[in-house]
Amino acid sequence: MTKLTIPPHGGGMGPSAPSLRGMHQSPFTIEATDGQARTGVLSLAHGDVPTPNFMPVGTRAVVKSLDTADLEDLGADMVLANTYHLMLRPGSDLIDRMGGLHGFTGWEKPMLTDSGGYQVFSLSPKLSEDGAVFKSTYDGSTVVLRPEDSMRVQQELGADVAMAFDELVGLPAERSVVRAAMERTLRWTERAIAVHERADQALFGIVQGGVDLELRAESARRTAALDLPGFGIGGLSVGEPAEERNAALDACIPELPAEKVRYVMGLGDTEGVL
Repeated sequence: MTKLTIPPHGGGMGPSAPSLRGMHQSPFTIEATDGQARTGVLSLAHGDVPTPNFMPVGTRAVVKSLDTADLEDLGADMVLANTYHLMLRPGSDLIDRMGGLHGFTGWEKPMLTDSGGYQVFSLSPKLSEDGAVFKSTYDGSTVVLRPEDSMRVQQELGADVAMAFDELVGLPAERSVVRAAMERTLRWTERAIAVHERADQALFGIVQGGVDLELRAESARRTAALDLPGFGIGGLSVGEPAEERNAALDACIPELPAEKVRYVMGLGDTEGVL
């Protein structure tokens, strides 16, 4: 049995520089509001993204059956790629040598990479404070993925937005389990921040808390205190009814900075998008 530990990033990313996460000025500009609803523009290294926006999923950096010209014709502004799959095949080091995801795919507009947390969750990993241990879906080898590993891989991939590694809990779950995952996610986010170096990549934290309204609000408040340029709202679309999902959103939105962008993770159905 092979044990694969994701190595530290190489030298293909250029010199270290202050990250977008440390900027007090958010790359998000609000253009109009109506109550809590907002329209705006997210300004990233590879272009501007109008919001609200729906990101098509390119699991292995491309949307299945479509090329970049198709995505352009459809009006896509930003593509979501999958850290877990890309780090195992073809490997982030190879993608880095090819000019990152944009050079690898030929897509010139912004891209976002997830942390790998959702895919790891679906593989029933062994979790500890250090990180996650799971079996590769490709060859059955043992993979060790820590918050630092996820961050370094995403820096090699070179997406415009990277997500901090989080612990996802299936719902329903005991409150103690949800709180423990929320606390660990906050600690893992601090570890991700400590190794994030790319000045052309925004690092987003992820709000957890399940559908517990108090935990949602607490998670949002403490994640916001990390002063990141944007925030993902995670831990939803994992089995909860739409009513509970909406209530969880209502609980955490007031705790997030009004001037920064929010990314509701996992939504893809028509009702959820609306």
